[in-house]
Amino acid sequence: MFRLRSLRVCSQRLFHSRVVSRDQLLDQLRACSAEDQVFDVVGRNKAKLSVNHVSCAIGLLWQFQRDRPQMLRTFEFVQNHPQFLTLRVLAENKISLLDDSSVVKMLYDVLRLKVEHHDSLVQHLVTEAWTRLERFQMKTLSKFAVCLSDQFLQHSPLMGQITQIVSERLDSIQDARVLTPLMISIFALVSPQLRDALLTKADTLLDKMDPFQFNNPRRVVQFLRNVKYIHLPLLEKCNQLLVQNVAHLDAEHIGITLGLYQSLQYNNSDFRVAARQRLMELVDTSTDPATFTKLFASLGPMAGQGVREGLESTALLLADELNPQQALGVLESMEEMQCRNLQLINKMAAILFKNLETYRPVEIARITQNLILLHCQNPEIFSRLKAKLMHFQQGSVYPYEVTMLTRVLSMLPSRHLDEGVLSRVEAVLPQCNLNNLNTYAIVVAKWIRNDPSYRHNTPSKYVRLLQTLNRCARERLHKLEHVDVVLEEVKYLSGEWFDEMLLEESMVTLQRLLHQISWTNVHEVSVYLTRTNYFCAALLDRIASVTIENIDKIHYSSTYATLLPFAVLNYDPPMAEEFFDACIRHFTPYISSFDPHLLVLLAYALAMADYFPEEVVREIFNVDFLAKLDAHLETLPDALNMRIRLRLMELNRAVCLECPEFQVPWFHERYCKRLQKRANSSISPIQQQIHKMLGDVLGGINCAKVGVLTPYFYTVDFELVLDRHLQPVPYSEPSRLQISENGNVHWQSVSAERERTELPPGARRIALDFLDSKSFCKNSRHLKGDAMMKKRHLEILGYQVLQIPHFEWNSMELSTEEAWKEYLRKKIFTELP
Repeated sequence: MFRLRSLRVCSQRLFHSRVVSRDQLLDQLRACSAEDQVFDVVGRNKAKLSVNHVSCAIGLLWQFQRDRPQMLRTFEFVQNHPQFLTLRVLAENKISLLDDSSVVKMLYDVLRLKVEHHDSLVQHLVTEAWTRLERFQMKTLSKFAVCLSDQFLQHSPLMGQITQIVSERLDSIQDARVLTPLMISIFALVSPQLRDALLTKADTLLDKMDPFQFNNPRRVVQFLRNVKYIHLPLLEKCNQLLVQNVAHLDAEHIGITLGLYQSLQYNNSDFRVAARQRLMELVDTSTDPATFTKLFASLGPMAGQGVREGLESTALLLADELNPQQALGVLESMEEMQCRNLQLINKMAAILFKNLETYRPVEIARITQNLILLHCQNPEIFSRLKAKLMHFQQGSVYPYEVTMLTRVLSMLPSRHLDEGVLSRVEAVLPQCNLNNLNTYAIVVAKWIRNDPSYRHNTPSKYVRLLQTLNRCARERLHKLEHVDVVLEEVKYLSGEWFDEMLLEESMVTLQRLLHQISWTNVHEVSVYLTRTNYFCAALLDRIASVTIENIDKIHYSSTYATLLPFAVLNYDPPMAEEFFDACIRHFTPYISSFDPHLLVLLAYALAMADYFPEEVVREIFNVDFLAKLDAHLETLPDALNMRIRLRLMELNRAVCLECPEFQVPWFHERYCKRLQKRANSSISPIQQQIHKMLGDVLGGINCAKVGVLTPYFYTVDFELVLDRHLQPVPYSEPSRLQISENGNVHWQSVSAERERTELPPGARRIALDFLDSKSFCKNSRHLKGDAMMKKRHLEILGYQVLQIPHFEWNSMELSTEEAWKEYLRKKIFTELP
């Protein structure tokens, strides 16, 4: 009995000891459900707060903010509370007592609570973490790297040390949630070898992760964007995961993903269609400024007209509640949507005007450009913007920023160039890359046109500037020794200055570096040749040989860009059949994986080159594919939408004419009639001249029809008929030229279905087309693929085709009326077979 009593007493003592040993203060903190309660506990127990209490309290403060919608967060209340200062002071005094993960967690939490980066607590936490860096677990290291990125320390020695650790311990990372934050934190410091290793590791870990963790694939896409590297297999894997998770994405995450895809020039139809549907579901719940601006930016550019008008009406209602950054975001989206709502444009301009002092130089430039493109009529705001642009331009030390500010300044009307602006440009020119130099060339051309003294002679200040531009551009181009660097600098260049000064030089440089063109960059070389319309047999031959040798290493979707210059520039390499067959065999197993619009473009390019793979044709011309294409086109910008529809029509026409055995119906009749009604059929002075002379050569103006619409809606400049004795056969009605209200001369187009009659026995129907410079490669008299395809199709339609190249008609040899007539006689009566 005494033993039982002593046992009970002992048990009571042990129980009491356990109760006493529990941290009651920590329990009180964990029981808090709002900031006030946390601050109340802290205020009543300042002397008792240990390092664990402080860490818990700060963590709870961030947790409460994180769990609220953005518009309900109260960062300012937390920062200004006296007990928050108490916590910061205590934390700073107890940093050395924190364990490794707690140091980084506290740094993460205080940064999320918007504590300034220069605050002493933040500085001490970073320093403490740096001293422990080598012993951090990879999960802790990943979180610390994110904290450094938040402080814009991506290029710091500390981030370099983290990059080295990642390189050494990469194999130990087994969680995508650890790897992907590291990737986007250290991207600026990775070598090509480490980049490839990170991508390989990411590819493996994405297969192992929970498929609903959509942040991991989004971070991988962000890494690819940051390092400017297109890894299509990994990009497609990330896209598949994101498509699976669209139903869980909000407007912000969808907007981020669409922006990343746009930067990578990756346009996936499945994601766009799913994202559009998801955004439509979010319209009714996006009623506060924060969520609405993100929805407006993502949905507006790919919504139909009715939805756009609704979004614009909501934007007008919420306009006064927008903060400066939200107002700027709405303005940029309005420009992308080509908004013409004057009330909304003026309202946004007024809001921006009130907040101009809060914007950084790059934001002032964006505001100015977007207001100009939206045709805003507000002289007061443009006057203020111009003053701020000039102030920032003359104070900036960054070449890219000076370039951007100068370019936007040139968009504003000005009769006199400020000498300070000019001197700042001259100072940064030697530091500029080719893209910036090309921008300056365009700007100088605008300055010259706007200068009143230009009517008499080009002012010397512009001459000096252009000379400096030319010298800097040539020197920079000659110094480049890597083909990838050359392509990076020239791939977006355009304009008269580039065509005259750098295009030829850039091709010479690429030929000098011909041996560096490999399967990894053949896509970029092809895109450059296509975009510039420059015919260079050496580069095209190199593209073909590299592609044939390495076709299995090239992603199937890249075959479109690779073969496009051969179709557009109308060039068959030495092993043309082997080249095209290799490309077709490579992508054919994946035709169902192509984006619908890309498959249409690919098929059209092949049709230009006179290739019609049956699998591709049958894939495109079926009801399911065309329905999918329609849904996809609704999400694309209007210009791209119209271009794809035009290419589909042209492909339909080519298949009907060249491959009747496929039995594809011609279903673009109504589309072509609508297109014809909207088309500008004005006749150029040269065409008027040719028409008049044809009347003299053929013996009557009614012997040539002008602007004839053929079956399948080709337009022929001039149609004439010669009998078996090569004598002109007059038409029943002469062609009529009409003068519109604006003074343009139009021909009255004649439909071939209405006017086309049976030819007399032995007669020939002749199509005579004038070919301007657009029908030829930029640097030669080599005819392009679309002009050749039209000639091929007209011949199938029964025409004998004669072409008048612009360089022949405008040559010195044909400088008299009699010479032109003789040229036409020779064309018509002696060149025909």
